Amino acid sequence: MISCCVVMNFKKPGKIDVVNLLPELDKMLFELLEDLSPEDWDRLTIAPKWRVKDVAVHLLDGNLRTLSMLRDNYYGETPENVHSYKDLVGFLNELNAGWVNATRRLSPKVIIDLLKVSGKEYCGFLTTLNLDEKAEFSVAWAGENESRNWFHIAREYTEKWHHQQQIRLAVGSEKKLLEEKWYLPYLETSVSALPYHYRNVEAKNKDLIKFIFHGETEKSWYLYYDKGWELLASTNQMPICEVRIGDDYAWKIFTKGMPKEEAIARSKIIGNKELGVKIFDLVAVMA
Repeated sequence: MISCCVVMNFKKPGKIDVVNLLPELDKMLFELLEDLSPEDWDRLTIAPKWRVKDVAVHLLDGNLRTLSMLRDNYYGETPENVHSYKDLVGFLNELNAGWVNATRRLSPKVIIDLLKVSGKEYCGFLTTLNLDEKAEFSVAWAGENESRNWFHIAREYTEKWHHQQQIRLAVGSEKKLLEEKWYLPYLETSVSALPYHYRNVEAKNKDLIKFIFHGETEKSWYLYYDKGWELLASTNQMPICEVRIGDDYAWKIFTKGMPKEEAIARSKIIGNKELGVKIFDLVAVMA
């Protein structure tokens, strides 16, 4: 007689180490920008109101702010009346808009040169951090009040990845960053927000949702419910819901680059649709 009870085997996600990928990611950005025409620099991106040049200077701002705050302990402007996540996002949006407006007078060549100089300093600084120590800033969109440096750096990778991808999409060169070497760390970091994102979604104990991202290769993660949601990298348990999302638009979902209704229409939910649909309003950026 065969027992109906199956012991659940599972594996939790590990640390995401992208320190050595960041200089390579930057190098691809420099090569991309150096090949752009004046018309390309002025193309609109899927970032609201931002053109290619605006996204490029925003990446420069990320380098300079990290070096100023984390390396040099110089914070410049400090937020006032920030009492919530919404307040923090509003403050950051004001900083971003002010920087973009101030750098409109910079030429593409100056921007590229500054990106190269600051990028080298930025990547070098990250190698000095102990990955297991507490990060200066938590990854708020994943629901963390305190994060380790490895997760903070992974969050930085997602910032650099998705902004470069916004530029690539605008100029018709988006396929490169969808290669597994570059895309997998982006997805791994973004789906880390799933337990927090699903925190108010009710389920029964042992309910399992499988999320499949398909393109060049197939990548899967799971949410398991046991008095709360937990992210798994693999398991032998059968899911009650399976969500299939294409690589070419998964990143757009997580960065508010695609309407929720369109994302759902282009994807496939098998099983419990109420559980599966929640992923389509996950935002893995400060927005």
